[in-house]
Amino acid sequence: MQRIHLDTDLGGDIDDLCALALLLRWPEEVQLSGITTVAEAKGRRAGYVRAVLALEGRTDIPVAAGADVAQGFYRYPELGYPAEGRYWPRPVTPAPNPPEEALALLKRSIEQDAAIIAIGPYTNLYRLDRLYSGILRQAKLFLMGGYVYPIRPGFPQWGNEMDWNIQVDVKSARHVLRHANPTLIPLSVTVETALRRSQLDRLCQAGGALGQLIARQAEAFAVDEQNETRYGATCAGLPDDIINFQHDPLACAIALGWDEGVEIEELPLVIEEKAGWLTERIDPAGKPMRVVTKVDGPAFGDFWLDTLTGG
Repeated sequence: MQRIHLDTDLGGDIDDLCALALLLRWPEEVQLSGITTVAEAKGRRAGYVRAVLALEGRTDIPVAAGADVAQGFYRYPELGYPAEGRYWPRPVTPAPNPPEEALALLKRSIEQDAAIIAIGPYTNLYRLDRLYSGILRQAKLFLMGGYVYPIRPGFPQWGNEMDWNIQVDVKSARHVLRHANPTLIPLSVTVETALRRSQLDRLCQAGGALGQLIARQAEAFAVDEQNETRYGATCAGLPDDIINFQHDPLACAIALGWDEGVEIEELPLVIEEKAGWLTERIDPAGKPMRVVTKVDGPAFGDFWLDTLTGG
């Protein structure tokens, strides 16, 4: 049995919801030792996590709200949320707590040898390592984020500044990358994945209440983001009916051992801050770090859908 801990900013981009759903439906036995939220707004994200767990009857999983936007960690003073009435079938009650509870939960998970999967900004990890110096070096850490190699032709040609998890809180990301031994699942490979409109009927029919929630949010997200027009119609490597990218679900799957078409290299990286943005540069003098360099996006899309629907 694998033990994992999820650190997430669920409640904005819907790939966090898709990631948590994948973990809850994982085909092999997995124990979620805890879930912490980051870039919080007085427990709003923790409330969303609890609502998702309730759909699956998993209220036994510990949840704690972590670093809050009011604490001043983030590049932007507010990290907006989509309209709750369109994304959720009923109002969701926030679940605030002192942010230190999230650090205690993370510490306990590391002591239990859980793999830590961070799919939001790295603020909780930074604060944990400042409180318990050196604890990150002993953690099995998987980070969604990074921009080592450029994005391949056929996919959105985003720059390094689009690496949200790292760039929204550069101070925390710089510390974590320098003081931990993570596996990076970079933006430049996760951008090759897709949540597709053609998947929604099956989610609704065979995915239970959780699948129906994802489909509801996907429909709303498609209206808000227009990714079918922005990327499906312009990027040869993506399907025409793309609604969103599956950045976070891919990171979770790789942490749990999914390896179809996945290549991981150990690269020497120098972590530098330039003009307020963080960069990771390959250099023989750099710190060796495990980096996912290749994935099979369509294969992952099939795996994700099959896992959620019992296919």
